[in-house]
Amino acid sequence: MRLPVSPAGDVATRPAAVAGPLPSLLGPGLLASGLLTAAVFGLGSAGQGPSVFRLSRPNDPLGLPDLAVPADLVCYGVAIVLAVLGAWQMLHGFRRRRSLVLGASMALVVAAFMVWATAGKSFSLTGLLQASVVHAVPIALAGIAGLLSERVAVMNIAVEGMLLAGAFAGALVGSLLGGPLGLVAAIAAGAALGLVLAALVVACRVDQIIAGVVVNIFVLGATSYVSSQVFSQHRALNNAPVFRAIDVPLLGDLPVIGPVLVQQTLFVHGTLLIVAASSYYLFRTRHGLRARSVGEHPRAADTLGIDVHRTQYLNVALAGMVAGFGGAWFTLGSVGRFDSGMTGGLGFIGLAAMIFGRWRPLGVLFAALIFGCADSLQQKLAILKTPIPSEFLAMAPYLATIVLVAGLVGRARPPAAIGKSYRRQ
Repeated sequence: MRLPVSPAGDVATRPAAVAGPLPSLLGPGLLASGLLTAAVFGLGSAGQGPSVFRLSRPNDPLGLPDLAVPADLVCYGVAIVLAVLGAWQMLHGFRRRRSLVLGASMALVVAAFMVWATAGKSFSLTGLLQASVVHAVPIALAGIAGLLSERVAVMNIAVEGMLLAGAFAGALVGSLLGGPLGLVAAIAAGAALGLVLAALVVACRVDQIIAGVVVNIFVLGATSYVSSQVFSQHRALNNAPVFRAIDVPLLGDLPVIGPVLVQQTLFVHGTLLIVAASSYYLFRTRHGLRARSVGEHPRAADTLGIDVHRTQYLNVALAGMVAGFGGAWFTLGSVGRFDSGMTGGLGFIGLAAMIFGRWRPLGVLFAALIFGCADSLQQKLAILKTPIPSEFLAMAPYLATIVLVAGLVGRARPPAAIGKSYRRQ
């Protein structure tokens, strides 16, 4: 089987990009960011003392010294770098490196913001990184679920409902039969919804966006009803055990790396494994090539002997299993109970991570870490009592979603046949 393959490893002709950069605004935007950084963060941190970032926790066996930086000088330095980048963009342009420069500039602004907020105080940088990884788990899994579906031309708006169903099943079955079986039930619930979605869009040829919305509304209504009518009366059905962090000798004792990547629950380790496995499956196996060919040109794939509908069923069900695993994080990996609408739109943020990651598992993971950092940052900064209102800080992950998806992430091209029903002739 041979299909036209692009240098990037994708098959056949692609559609127009769904998001594009705004080169004419990038230069002035960077200049304005530099001026604001100097005026707000630089002047605001003058005379406040150094910013101290703690790299180790008190009970860590191997400790690192704290990192102390002069707050005002760092903010002014960041402002100068942003201004130089803006001027260079206006005079010469960064061309293909525009997205990279934009991402680096955003990271610099966030760093200046953190330094300003921590001026004269101390802040656990390791704790922030650890929380970022934890908060990235459901976003990354939702993004991978969307990716697995959309790589076979099925738009998966229902990933939010799959997360919610996984959380509900995990709490209910986990309360009755224990955490491991609750996790199995969450994965099964996600797979069942995946098959329902596949049946709607493949067999019944329902519009894929409408089918996803229907699944989301159904799951939200059903779980909210049971939560309010059953769980409120029988609290024992909503009291699941929570998976604890895995203690790994030696590796878990490493400074920074140990608490951030090793001393985590199975959901973090499972997410990393799923990202690696999905990347290998899609880009290193024959079945992955078949799945991508269905997403790019289903008719050509059909003529080559690939069962298009069977491939779509399998991949959407697999996506549901991944989303169900991500949903279990909300109950079995976090609070041990189910609350109505507790996923809070993270499934949709996962879809934004999928676009930002350009439909590649590693890109999705990177984007999820950005969103997870934005989410954990607003919680950590609330502890530092910054003058920014808590309501504005709570908007941080959603603002990051808007900024990254609204044309500032570079060219992001979806699979060519996404959203289109295929009928065999």
